[in-house]
Amino acid sequence: MARTIVVTGGSAGIGLAIAERFARDGWQVAIVARQEARLQQASAMLAAAGAPKVLAISADVADVTAIDAAAARVEAELGAIAAWVNNAMSTVVAPADRIIAAEYERVTATTYLSQVYGTLAALRYMKPRGKGAIVQISSGLAERPAPLQAAYCAAKAAVTGFTDSLRAELIADKSAISLSVIYLPAVNTPQPTWARNRSGREQVLPDPLFDPRLCAEAALEAVRRPQREFWVGRSTAMMALVQSLAPAFADRQAAKQIDAMSGAPAPDREGNLDRPYEGPAAIDGPSTDRAQAGQLQTFSSRQRDLLKLGAAGGLLGIGAAAAFGLARIPPRLRS
Repeated sequence: MARTIVVTGGSAGIGLAIAERFARDGWQVAIVARQEARLQQASAMLAAAGAPKVLAISADVADVTAIDAAAARVEAELGAIAAWVNNAMSTVVAPADRIIAAEYERVTATTYLSQVYGTLAALRYMKPRGKGAIVQISSGLAERPAPLQAAYCAAKAAVTGFTDSLRAELIADKSAISLSVIYLPAVNTPQPTWARNRSGREQVLPDPLFDPRLCAEAALEAVRRPQREFWVGRSTAMMALVQSLAPAFADRQAAKQIDAMSGAPAPDREGNLDRPYEGPAAIDGPSTDRAQAGQLQTFSSRQRDLLKLGAAGGLLGIGAAAAFGLARIPPRLRS
């Protein structure tokens, strides 16, 4: 019997890429999003990709009642949920002091609380069976926040706190349910053209820009061979390492990137924060010529720890050498 996966935000971008990858692997796929027409387009794509059954559910991921109802419907119509991917998100591109309280609340609800609600819904069915995989789609911006995206960065950081706390509880319960977080780099999806933007400039995602299908491969890997964390792309690894080892330097570098992340002047855009944005069920964004495809390269949690240890050891060695060198220089010459 085919296994069943639920993907929130599964009608476009990374979510649709993930759903399509699992469809090609023979999974039954349930996708949850708001825009009915786009859901139906995505359903046709997933059926064509090989999914034995597809269930499209129109629901707001910030509505816990709707998410609980979606999970119950999946169990009734497709059978036991074997995997659940929390992918839905929203953002506001603007200076932090120009983002209003209602926007902070909405981004928090769709980007952080949606992952809480989805995880709890999945656990209700997985815990009695003693198995299942839950995957949180996060961002390198949870590790090294970027300017002009304070609400989004904070919400993604909250996902890490929730997930780490829950993981410890599952370990204490000796549960076989896996819980993984995937930290992503800049990815070429339609999202930058749909997001609320009140910065006065078009949003430009920095290089290197990655193909959404690489993120889908990471999600499949997290279900097949779960680990605590996956970092996708070298840029994600570098962001986390620099933030861990030299945060003040990372702050200054981020400040320098504001102009690079801002394109041509543009009027404010309401985007998809409060209501669905009209657009096709597309995986790719407008920058396909920049997006990097190819073989997936991920840094697992074990590799991440080794990278940090190696970098820290290198810094300690440099520091010791510098201190030793200074100790040998007469004080009057050190300045």
